Amino acid sequence: MNEILWPTIDSEHLIVDSKQMLILEKEMFSDGMPQEALMEKASIQISRWLLNKKPLLKHGITVFIGPGNNGGDGAVIARELFLKGFYVQVWCPFPIKKTLTKNHLNYLTSIGVTKLVETPDANGKDLWIDAVFGNNQTRKVDNKLIKLFNQKFHNKYGKVISIDIPTGLCPNKGVPFLDDAVKADYTLAIGLNKIGVVQDSALPFIGELHHIDIGLPVNKLSKVEKKFFKVTYKDIKNINLPSLPKNSNKYKRGRTLLIAGSEKYPGAAHLALKGAISSGAGFISAILPELVAESFWQVSPEIVLKGTMQSNQNGHASLFSALKNIDLSNYDSLAVGPGIGIDNDDWQKSKDYLIGFEGLLILDADALNRISESKLGSKFFLERKFKTWITPHSKEFSRLFPNIKSDTNVGLALKAAREFNISVLLKGANSIVADNKKAWQLYGTDSQTARAGLGDLLSGFVAGSSSVDLTIYRNIPTDFFAKYVLLHSFAAAKCKKGSSATIIGDQLSKLMRKIKTRQMS
Repeated sequence: MNEILWPTIDSEHLIVDSKQMLILEKEMFSDGMPQEALMEKASIQISRWLLNKKPLLKHGITVFIGPGNNGGDGAVIARELFLKGFYVQVWCPFPIKKTLTKNHLNYLTSIGVTKLVETPDANGKDLWIDAVFGNNQTRKVDNKLIKLFNQKFHNKYGKVISIDIPTGLCPNKGVPFLDDAVKADYTLAIGLNKIGVVQDSALPFIGELHHIDIGLPVNKLSKVEKKFFKVTYKDIKNINLPSLPKNSNKYKRGRTLLIAGSEKYPGAAHLALKGAISSGAGFISAILPELVAESFWQVSPEIVLKGTMQSNQNGHASLFSALKNIDLSNYDSLAVGPGIGIDNDDWQKSKDYLIGFEGLLILDADALNRISESKLGSKFFLERKFKTWITPHSKEFSRLFPNIKSDTNVGLALKAAREFNISVLLKGANSIVADNKKAWQLYGTDSQTARAGLGDLLSGFVAGSSSVDLTIYRNIPTDFFAKYVLLHSFAAAKCKKGSSATIIGDQLSKLMRKIKTRQMS
């Protein structure tokens, strides 16, 4: 199952760095596509997008034309909008260098478009279009220009739209080259999304991100070496999960074990169990703190209690006494960590059971914190010879992998996955799932999913869902992990009766049922 099945390899989903985009464009030019034609195609597509949002245009448009090809795009956009009857003016903050851009600019003035000599007024109600540098920018930009744009943005008299990349923002890192970058209300990504604009660090600058399709050939996209995908809620409709045989009994419909909670954090256990139940797994077992074990049957009677955990003097759970009495080979997946607290001595005694577990091991929260504080540290993952998925947020990640450095979160996740042969969910505003070859970036998800308790719900849901799918495919690929994470986020976003973890779990159950029913019909 090494083939990429989800999402489709197309311009809507594929993410590239600036160098990869330039290589694709050069290949198209060498194959016979005229550069002028590609500029026309991109700019006319942007013009159509703008014409579908006429309220943005009603007070006129000022296009900032840069010295290179991004400026040429801006000039064609200015031409198209002017020819449709809108008031358009242009301003060139830097000397024009590209001949093609000069030619487009000369034509603009010949048909009556105003070319400003003075700096545009940031207090006007007109729409400003940032077509200054785009994908080719590699260094800091004149701070006066950025301040001018951001004065316009903060005044809110008229919108700011950036073409491809906001000026001053690194297309590969998603951070300003200097102190600041243009803050746009909309960013229109040409051809393919650039890696920088989908990073968490870019969120204050890009506004709403929209993809502008220019018809890049699929055979070219399939040859891009680094496979990095943007997935959104729109991709839910294309999620397919394995359908189990109708005669499967409960033991053949997924067997998962959850180790969660402590006297200090009893709620984490309940939430993880709720997530597992939401998955539809056939047989869910749990090792719980004694405090939770006394009452959990009242709210989750379908869970089989396989053992209890005592707590240390700080109220943190001790795993060893329970693990030594459990036959882990009975389970397809095992989730460890939500709310168990820290106990280094207990972890040292317990780790060998987890290292030897031959199913899918899912490590979350305090399990990751225990690993980061242990003698082995992240070498724990190298000791395991079987599939491992981890779910750190940024601080947990940095504690686990202090020596892994990258300019982006996706780079961090990919490096950790490659070095330690694991799959990583790096949680953030735009969470990332990565293995040693590919990465999936969730984009445009609901910020409500970043709340206490929802991570515990997710751990249980991933454990249960994976156990079901492992009964069909013994080695499920990482795109399944990305699907589970997206479904969890979608359930939270679409929950109309509230946003507590319990209610979201109910919504998740309905969503999973709907997907399974859809595939059976």
